[in-house]
Amino acid sequence: MKKLILPLLLLVAFGMLAAVESDPSNVVGYVKYPCVVGLNHIALPMDQNLTMASDWAADYPGLMDAMSYWDAATQSWISALDLGYWEGDFPVGPGSVMMLYALSNFPGYSIGDLPATNATYSMIAGLNDIMVPLNRSDITMAGTAGDEIGVLDAMNYWDNTTQSWASALNLGYWEGDFPVTIAFPMQVYALSPATWPARSATPLRSNSK
Repeated sequence: MKKLILPLLLLVAFGMLAAVESDPSNVVGYVKYPCVVGLNHIALPMDQNLTMASDWAADYPGLMDAMSYWDAATQSWISALDLGYWEGDFPVGPGSVMMLYALSNFPGYSIGDLPATNATYSMIAGLNDIMVPLNRSDITMAGTAGDEIGVLDAMNYWDNTTQSWASALNLGYWEGDFPVTIAFPMQVYALSPATWPARSATPLRSNSK
């Protein structure tokens, strides 16, 4: 599998709209990520019955030429490249976070059932990709998650407008704290291993209209 190290800066900003809506009978919903030409950091919060990144990309033919995931173990991006087929295709599932390179502006969606279990992330010391789980609508600022995780010294989001990272730094308070919503992807720096949220977190509920 080929590795592509995407430009990472720990001091940087991002704008994204994430909203989940669900049908009260089918308990389905969607999250929308407005993607622009260039790099975009997105998540796949819903259960779409996907097994590989290429399954998601199949709905957006010709709109991107690379999809990557952050490998915390090697502290590098692992990429799938569009060569007419997806060279380096990788597994995905509910809660996966990806960086993609878009060739055109388009709305990317995660559409499907609410996952049977809440997203949980096992972080190691170093950079880790995470997403605000769908059942954590109580988290509206990145610093709230940072305080709960307890071992972070930086939280970052990708600003696809400026094509750079924006950071909140732990200075005893979160300098540069930024708003987040459910399904919001972030890259965080952990000083020691941690699992978040706790596996006993509140079960998922639909957001009915």
